[in-house]
Amino acid sequence: MSTQIAMNCATDANNCSDNSAKLGQLSECLLKLNSLWQVKAFDCQQLPWSEQFPCLAAKVWAIADTDIEALDVAQGALVSALLPSLMQDMQQLGMKIDGLAAMLSTSTNGDVSLTRPEPKSFEAHAVEIGLSDTELSHFSAHIKGRKWQQITAFSAHIPKGNPIVEWCAGKGHLGRYIAKTHQVKVSSLEWQQSLCEQGQQFADKWQLSQQFHCVDVFNLANSTLGANPLSSEQHAIALHACGDLHVRLLELAAQANTKQISFSPCCYHLIQANYYQPLSHAAKNSGLKLSRHDLQLPLQQSVIANDKQQALRHQEIAWRLGFDSLQRDISGNDRYLPIPSVKRSQLSASFSDFCYWAGAQKQVNIGAVTDFDAYLAQGVARQRLTQRIDLVAHLFRHALEQWLLLDRMCFLQQQGYQVTMVEFCANEITPRNWLIQAEKLT
Repeated sequence: MSTQIAMNCATDANNCSDNSAKLGQLSECLLKLNSLWQVKAFDCQQLPWSEQFPCLAAKVWAIADTDIEALDVAQGALVSALLPSLMQDMQQLGMKIDGLAAMLSTSTNGDVSLTRPEPKSFEAHAVEIGLSDTELSHFSAHIKGRKWQQITAFSAHIPKGNPIVEWCAGKGHLGRYIAKTHQVKVSSLEWQQSLCEQGQQFADKWQLSQQFHCVDVFNLANSTLGANPLSSEQHAIALHACGDLHVRLLELAAQANTKQISFSPCCYHLIQANYYQPLSHAAKNSGLKLSRHDLQLPLQQSVIANDKQQALRHQEIAWRLGFDSLQRDISGNDRYLPIPSVKRSQLSASFSDFCYWAGAQKQVNIGAVTDFDAYLAQGVARQRLTQRIDLVAHLFRHALEQWLLLDRMCFLQQQGYQVTMVEFCANEITPRNWLIQAEKLT
């Protein structure tokens, strides 16, 4: 073994150990404080943790309703507002968690690169791709603005060289851009035939070396690509592959010893199992058990809406919870009863009309109900309660996402990959802006 390879192996072993240690610290944090975030707000009639964390309870009730949205949208402000009260309660409980503030905030450790490529102008992209402004307009016409920004930012981190396999390609917008900019062969895998056909038409129109394959990556028994569509001398990429889809990519890439992997995870809760199946040794040994509901936490970040949108959203939640209080009294069911999607026009009618509609949807006979105003008042009170339960749970959305990302990094390191993580674009473009990159060690 050469000195350079030996140094690389030693460095990777250290990084693996470091990431496992960080995952362990996050596990301790999430387990000790799980009563604050492993909670279903719509099931609750009061703050479920108020007796254990009285200072935190007092703090969240002291926050004005009008200030909650602004706090929720900014993780740093949220941590600054709630952490002192939480720490006070923890001190009373004799509970200590080292580095708690850093784990809850969006600041990251020095091993994670926050360097993002400078966004390019439309004209600069046209020059890079070798198209006129008009041609580039046609090239990007079917891609929404933020998606285009995500694609170009993601692509800036993809080195030229190995053939590309685009995972969960859809219409292959990412693969098409990379095929054009990197002048490399791209194989785009997508299970929906119609999307494959549309994507292939785009690729053929621009005379690109991009070939679509209609394949179900969970059922490869009869696939024309064989039991594993990946091979060693490839670079597998996935931008926002959901849940089990990106996990499947990691498993197959590891089996095939795929040279390079670049992926941005999304929608962790879209899994087939009822509970999350950890990938790495460190995660498996953590003791943390995550339901699909828990896995939605990293995705819960408010976007400040205008006053009318915000008022309508609060009204709908209050009405849903008001009906839920009503159905609990009628049926004796003490758990939240979800109802179908609500049309905006229904919110222009009366609350009683809404309840009759919801009752018909869920076979709840509300004919004997007369005091709808009392249930509406309960709904409004519960809406204010759920806001505060969710606000505290959101303290942990960054910590949980980092835990999930580290599980993927540790798994890849166990498979013999050198792994890094970068924040590939600004949070304003997409909150799912983490890019994990892995290269097989030789």
